[in-house]
Amino acid sequence: MKNVYFDHDGNVDDLVSLLLLLQVPDINLLGVGVVDADGYLDPAVEASRKIIDHFNSQGHTLSVAASDSRPVHQFPKEWRLISYSYNAMPLLNRWDDIQTPLAPVPAHQDMVTKIRQADGPTTVVMTGPLTDLARALTLAPDIAPKIERLYWMGGTMNHQGNVNEPGVDGTAEWNAYWDPQAVQTVWDSQIPIQMVGLESTDELPLTDELRHHWAQMVGYPAVDLIGQGYALVLSYEANSTYYLWDVLTAVSSQFPELVDTQTVTSRVITKGKGAGRTYLDPAGRPVQLVTRAHREAFFDQVDRLAQAATYQTKP
Repeated sequence: MKNVYFDHDGNVDDLVSLLLLLQVPDINLLGVGVVDADGYLDPAVEASRKIIDHFNSQGHTLSVAASDSRPVHQFPKEWRLISYSYNAMPLLNRWDDIQTPLAPVPAHQDMVTKIRQADGPTTVVMTGPLTDLARALTLAPDIAPKIERLYWMGGTMNHQGNVNEPGVDGTAEWNAYWDPQAVQTVWDSQIPIQMVGLESTDELPLTDELRHHWAQMVGYPAVDLIGQGYALVLSYEANSTYYLWDVLTAVSSQFPELVDTQTVTSRVITKGKGAGRTYLDPAGRPVQLVTRAHREAFFDQVDRLAQAATYQTKP
């Protein structure tokens, strides 16, 4: 049984990723960490605990760890506010009290404890900034050999970023830009990395056709939650295309046949106008870059996991 630690930053795609990971059979989900990045920390932590309360189909014994990591560059407020709306979803608020506990320590310390205590190696899946892992490695370098692989949604290798802030050159991706030095710290480690960059999900746009598909799948609470969550994305993505970056990262970590990858060597820029840029360099460190997602197989797998979810209406 594969050990998995999931660290995310609380937006819709992150929370859908948690929902789907909870449905994967034959994994041991060790813990969940939440960082104050693409979503506000408090509602993102609460939403994570509620998802576990209602959709923990495999019966994992879990707590949720709130990160105390802080940004070098914070995400736009307009994006982060979605975490409040998601946390208010009726499907997540049937119970009077949240049952899934908070971890007693911050996320990076929780990661260290869970990896050290795990029986065998751990897969780390991260759909937000790498700060918690970087801090965990600094605090406890001994965990590095215990991490079988890191699956990370972040960066881009084609210099077409999504950070459009004053004083930057537009080549960085937000999860890397949030804390560029954390990316460098992880790149300096020996942990094998599989990276879903901005260009990795060209086959997986959030379309009206996809929204309609989920709307027609009546009778599956997890599908309803997925569809309702992605309806919120319209509030800030009306004039651009949203792709399922985080969900691809989480699902392909457990179903590798859903993607094609290529080994590339890369570096990261930590300062200046290109801070957070990941780029190809023959002298850089090896990374498995996802180059293509198999669209039909991916969405079939998402549907299967969501349809298999059991919804707990009472604690």
